[in-house]
Amino acid sequence: MRRSLQNWLRRRFITGFFVTVPAFATAWLLWVFWVKIDDLFDPLYRAIFGQSVAGLGFLTAILVILTMGVIATNVVGRRVLALADSLLMRIPIYRRLYPPVKQLIESFSPEKRNSFKEVVLAEHPRAGELVFGFVTSELIVDGPEGKRDMVTVFVPTNHLYLGDIVVLSRDQVIPTGLNVEEAIRIILSAGAATPARIPRPC
Repeated sequence: MRRSLQNWLRRRFITGFFVTVPAFATAWLLWVFWVKIDDLFDPLYRAIFGQSVAGLGFLTAILVILTMGVIATNVVGRRVLALADSLLMRIPIYRRLYPPVKQLIESFSPEKRNSFKEVVLAEHPRAGELVFGFVTSELIVDGPEGKRDMVTVFVPTNHLYLGDIVVLSRDQVIPTGLNVEEAIRIILSAGAATPARIPRPC
């Protein structure tokens, strides 16, 4: 009886831990972001208003992000940002840290997600094993045996910002039924978020 009670408590505690900790960790990160951004802009607003204004730094950060989004969506703005990127990439430490961070964040952007048409399982030519990949385009290859329907598959090899581009026959890939967000979670969790059954039934 005592042992079964201990097992019951242990299972419930572990389940509660993995439900509660991510929620609190997310809330804590948002709070830290709020506080740190406010602290960053606090000297500016103290000089202007003579006192600290809670939340104003956070609103300023939102406006800065919105402004950068407006700039990045027009031709001139993109050229300016590309020039700034090329200048910053000349800084030794910066050029090692910036590209992977940028590409990882961009993997969650609407533009990047929209380039992933389908999540599939594919046999990697070098590894010889089934791997998760993203179909990015479809093409027809004319060969000795006639026309073949092919797909271009991006296979991440280092989180999401590095990977291999492989061209496979359509019958060499297995549709998974997963959406892009689910596949991204699987890759970033090192496979821990993989569902128990693939392909998922429609």
